[in-house]
Amino acid sequence: MYARRRRIYFVLMGVCLFLFVSAWTFVRLLSVEAAVALCVVAMVIPPVAAMVANRRGPEDRWWDDPSGDAKSDEWWDELDGKRRPRDE
Repeated sequence: MYARRRRIYFVLMGVCLFLFVSAWTFVRLLSVEAAVALCVVAMVIPPVAAMVANRRGPEDRWWDDPSGDAKSDEWWDELDGKRRPRDE
């Protein structure tokens, strides 16, 4: 799953770079407005790419990790309906 998110991130960033470079190398010769529009689209892509790369999937079990505070972990386990063996 991590490899797929990483691949999508790099594809989005590659598209961003392509749009930015092409806007000011040859699109500006045809239309400055179109070049500015391509730059605006390229400006929106990096935050979207970061959100895609950092998104957690349902198979990522990060919420089950113990916090290290025994009382807090016990409280959360009680809320989740789980029982953990106590380390003594």
